[in-house]
Order: sequence, then C-alpha cells, then structure tokens
Amino acid sequence: MKKYTYTEKKDTRSGFGAGLLEAGRRNDRVVALCADLIGSLKMNDFIKAFPERFFQIGIAEANMMGIAAGLTIGGKIPYTGTFANFSTGRVYDQIRQSIAYSDKNVKICASHAGLTLGEDGATHQILEDIGLMKMLPGMTVINPCDYNQTKAATMAIADHHGPVYLRFGRPVVPVFTDANQKFEIGKAWMVNEGKDVSIFATGHLVWEAIQAGEQLADLGIDAEIINIHTIKPLDEEAVLRSVAKTGCVVTAEEHNRLGGLGDSIAQVLAKHRPTPQEYVAVNDSFGESGTPAQLMEKYGLNAANIVTAVQRVIKRK
Repeated sequence: MKKYTYTEKKDTRSGFGAGLLEAGRRNDRVVALCADLIGSLKMNDFIKAFPERFFQIGIAEANMMGIAAGLTIGGKIPYTGTFANFSTGRVYDQIRQSIAYSDKNVKICASHAGLTLGEDGATHQILEDIGLMKMLPGMTVINPCDYNQTKAATMAIADHHGPVYLRFGRPVVPVFTDANQKFEIGKAWMVNEGKDVSIFATGHLVWEAIQAGEQLADLGIDAEIINIHTIKPLDEEAVLRSVAKTGCVVTAEEHNRLGGLGDSIAQVLAKHRPTPQEYVAVNDSFGESGTPAQLMEKYGLNAANIVTAVQRVIKRK
C-alpha cells in the first residue's frame, strides 16, 4: 500500500477561493457572483483583486443563475457561489431551463455539501445534489478530494466550455495531493494499485479510502484505490480496467446511495462487466445536526465502514 501523508489540514472551500483568484488572473473573462455568502465561499481575495468583476446578488439564488446565464452571452465565464443546497435544489428549474438546456458556460460552485456541513442540520445538508446535477444533459460534475485538488479543478473549469457543477465542503481535511497538479476533467486518479478489490471514492471519502487501504493491507488485502473526482463524464475505461483485475467493487461517497457515484459505477458494470459491488454512502435518509466527525461515523462514511464493505464484497466474488 502506497503511503500518503500530510502536514496540514485545510477546507476544500478555501481551495476554491484560491483557485478562483488564480483563474481570474489567468483569464479576464472570469467573473464571480455570490448569493450573500462571500466569507463562506472564500471569495474575498477575488473581490479585492477584481472588484469590477464581482456581483453580489444577495439572497436571490434563482436570480443569480439567470444573471450568470446572461453573462455568458457576452462572453463572460461566470462562477456562481453559494451553499450546495441552494446551488442545486433551490434553483433546479433555473439551472435546467436557463443553463443546461441552452449549454451556457456557467460554473456552478457549491460549498458546504453533504453531511459535513455539520451543525446546521438536515435542511442544509444536501445529499442529492450529485444526482440532480449529473442527470442534466451536458452538465459536468466534479467533486475534488482536498484543498489542492479543489484549487486545480477551479482553475481547470475556466478552460472547459459548458456548464459545470463543482462541489466542495466546509470542514478541514488532510491536504495530500500535489500542490502543482494538473487537473484533467474526466480522468480518474490512481491512488494505489492493488489486485483484490477496487475502491472508487470521491470527495472527502478519498482520504477515508486511503486509511481503509492501510488497514486492509494489515489484513492481507491488496486494495486498488481510485479517486473519481469527475463523476460526469465518468472515466469508464479506468473503472473497467480496474474491475477486470480485481473482480469486486466498493464505492464510497458523501452522498445518498441513490443517484450518486455508486449508481454511476453500477451502470457501467451492469452494461459491460457485471461485478459484485458494495456501497458506502448515506442509506436513503436525511442528515441531522452534529459535528462532521460525529455524522460521518453515525452514517457510516469512514474508513472502518469501507473496510467492512470490502470484506463483504470479497466474499461475493
């Protein structure tokens, strides 16, 4: 098992803030819009650098999506910023009709996704957003794993033409990927090569999968761990190549098990290579108030549950 270490923890939303600033420096067509959450979305540095390219829309998320769509007509590359719940569920009609349907070049950037929003509770902890967004034709869906990868993804999407949903979070998590990485949309990242089981993880669950891989190695199980940072378009080639070697799959995500990464993997396997699969995800329920660590443990989104899922699926080979 390849060893991964870290020297600091950072929130992925700060990676977005750093990436947005750099994207703005590289391309003067990049503009930013926010729905009254500048601090939470870490947009302050962009605003200081480019005040004329920032638009504070206020608590009017639907209007923000419409304005963003309009800005693309003039050649701008708008990044919208608010919580994941308000970036998707509250404005789904506007995204579908004004952005996705007409293939507008809007970057929908969503913080505080999943359970790890924490104490704000179930009304703010959206666990359906990946499913909502990936069902929209032409929508790219990205869920990076740490600060560095979020920064790189934020910069990369400026060069991608078409609507993008970029998902990130609030809690501090280990920074373990390369600070100078090149982010390739739609290209899975091989974290650790193995032969006994394929673990496909996304977002905060990638670090948990790494921890699980170390525990599994102690049990004599050689896990292949792959970071699926782009859920749509999915790197089907990487999935099938891994599964051909291992013969069983565990998917891990901070999302409802219905409609997320696990379902995308399952569709590929059903069509091309039927394979035993176990899910590590929220089991069709809403969240609740609690610290991120408490919620990840209660809802089974940690290394221990990945280890258990691997042990189950290997028995089904």
